[in-house]
Amino acid sequence: MKVKIVSITTLVIVAVSSAIIGIFIASSLHLSSTSQAALFWKEDIEDKTPIVVMPSFSALAKKIKPAVVNIRTTKVIHGRDMFKRFYGQKDKSDPFEEFFNRFFNNLPDKDLRQKSLGSGFIISSDGYILTNYHVVEGAEKISIFLADKREFEAKIVGKDEKTDIVLIKIDTHKEDLPVISLGDSDSLNIGDWVIAIGNPFGLGHTLTQGIVSAKARIIGAGPYDNFIQTDAAINPGNSGGPLINMKGQVVGINTAIVATGQGIGFAIPINMAKNILPELKKTGGVTRGWLGVAIQGVTPEIARAVGLKEPKGAIVSIVYPGDPADKAGVKKGDVILKINSQEVKDSYSLTRLIAGLKPESKVKIIVWRNKREVELIAKLKKRTDKHVASLYDNRRDSEIKEDKLGLKLKEITPEISSRYNLEDTSGVLVLDIDPKGSASSSDIRQGDIIKEINGCQVKGIDDYMDVLHDVKKGDTVLLLVQRGSNPLYVAIDVR
Repeated sequence: MKVKIVSITTLVIVAVSSAIIGIFIASSLHLSSTSQAALFWKEDIEDKTPIVVMPSFSALAKKIKPAVVNIRTTKVIHGRDMFKRFYGQKDKSDPFEEFFNRFFNNLPDKDLRQKSLGSGFIISSDGYILTNYHVVEGAEKISIFLADKREFEAKIVGKDEKTDIVLIKIDTHKEDLPVISLGDSDSLNIGDWVIAIGNPFGLGHTLTQGIVSAKARIIGAGPYDNFIQTDAAINPGNSGGPLINMKGQVVGINTAIVATGQGIGFAIPINMAKNILPELKKTGGVTRGWLGVAIQGVTPEIARAVGLKEPKGAIVSIVYPGDPADKAGVKKGDVILKINSQEVKDSYSLTRLIAGLKPESKVKIIVWRNKREVELIAKLKKRTDKHVASLYDNRRDSEIKEDKLGLKLKEITPEISSRYNLEDTSGVLVLDIDPKGSASSSDIRQGDIIKEINGCQVKGIDDYMDVLHDVKKGDTVLLLVQRGSNPLYVAIDVR
């Protein structure tokens, strides 16, 4: 009996020991239980420290997302206007008019509605929103969609086409909206992290990240180009959205992309917007100062020629009569170095500096003249598109001379010399011929280049006019012209 009890005890001890040993072996070998299928991959769900630590923008995104809005606009395009643009005036006798009438049911007379997308951001709790002007330009209806899906209709408060900035507003019914703070774009450094958030391709509140690739970029968008370049992805629909620094502040307004490039986007510096926002809200537009000069950049060659140690400032090529610069004593050939103690780095910075000043304000101008600095005081006047256009027209007209023979002439510029493959820039170009003038009955043609008149060499319009001044009615003028690669003589009887 005792033997039987010992045997049973021994078996129990062996069984328990075997179970313990089996569990130990299974756990050591990571064997699964029979109730769970064996995994054929490696799995690690333990909470470990990341091998590589990368910045996370999730907290930043949560903070700024409520203040970023999606913008949808509806623009009416008048069918007749569109038809005229591509085809011209309506003519009932024209076969194309019958074609449109028959197959498109008078489509050119129908109005078309075009919809577009953009982005913006709320800058005040009572509903003021900043975005690009081109996002809402010509819009019949501006719809604003918040992050919480609420929809509002907005109206334009103020706009500035020159900088592509517009201030719009929604009626919040006295409800405070989430806002985003405006930072300091001047403090940005190349290489700083930034994020862009907006409505690309209608995919609302999309966030992309990158760095500041460059500053003060000139891309030909307008007279006040000063863009921040970034590789944060900016796509159609992002226009008007904010470019954010790591403090959650707006440092730029996403504006432009390079259609043929990747990883290159451009944003308007927020400081440029802050300079005009009070005036946009108060008056609906922006007034800018006007100095009244035509300028160009100073190259190393120009710097050496005028005695500057380095290429800086903007050299004056034209001083417009009667404008502030003329009254202040600015002369052609002066290099403008400073405006109110602010250095002029190049022609673009001078344009921005003057534009940032108000009409009637007095400015101190430091110019480089005769290898020394000269101080001048100018009183700016208001810049208007009408005045600027008139100066351009007068300048263009002043470059074209009409003589007593009925010829419209122009000096040979380097561009004209290149176009006509000329070896030099001497002579004058025939632009047009008056059908009632003496030259109309001669063999002279448009595009001819007059090289001589009555045996006298023509270097420019002044040489030509000096000889022509003594020609009287009944005389015959002999011109040597260059037509293509061939020189030939043309005689003109003066009537």
